Amino acid sequence: MNTVVAGITYRALLGRRRILLLLLLPLALIGLAVLLRLTGAADQRTTILLMQNFAIATMLPLLGLIAGTGVIAPEIDDGTIIHLMSKPISRPVIAQTKFLVAASLLAVFAAVPTYVAAWLLVRDEDGIAFGFALGSLFGGIAYAALFLLLGVLTRHAVTIGIIYALIWEGMVGSFVKGAQNFSIQQWAQAIADQISTSAFIDTTAVTIGWAVPAIAIVTVGAVVWAGMRLRAFSLTGDE
Repeated sequence: MNTVVAGITYRALLGRRRILLLLLLPLALIGLAVLLRLTGAADQRTTILLMQNFAIATMLPLLGLIAGTGVIAPEIDDGTIIHLMSKPISRPVIAQTKFLVAASLLAVFAAVPTYVAAWLLVRDEDGIAFGFALGSLFGGIAYAALFLLLGVLTRHAVTIGIIYALIWEGMVGSFVKGAQNFSIQQWAQAIADQISTSAFIDTTAVTIGWAVPAIAIVTVGAVVWAGMRLRAFSLTGDE
């Protein structure tokens, strides 16, 4: 990890409008948890539905898209990435640093709020809060790597990311069992299912034995590919 690259990336993301987008969804999740608590609906079934449908299925992929593409795609679009690559810094190191920044942001803005929201509703009952927070963390890591790669490969990373999250994961992955094996959302839920002992969690079609290696392969493969792809950029901006 290069601290200079990391510092530049953090300032670029946290100093723009993206910080508002990064804050909006976690605050909405915690706000819903507080509202449910105040209205007396803080039971395990309601908590799990909120975690599955909002925290994992909605908030996590959107935050992953914002952070994953945001750490590098804007720099490629406006050409400022060329100035960074002209420095004596290995391009794989640039990719790795960008990934670590995106992953850390998802840990803060996705995994932590997921734990807080679930804890507000059911405290530590049956490992629900910890399970979904851990699923969110590992799912966020995979999203960060995948969307970083998309940001390097194409100028249409946001569009492709939305199609993947909404159509593949939200529609196809929800009904086609075979497709669920290739859904980061399902991998995250499989981890939550493995950790929590609540009777209200439906067993996912994806096993933990598939989910964990899949997350590792996608994460490592995407970051390595992004680093190799950056090597194809010339200092004039042509590929």
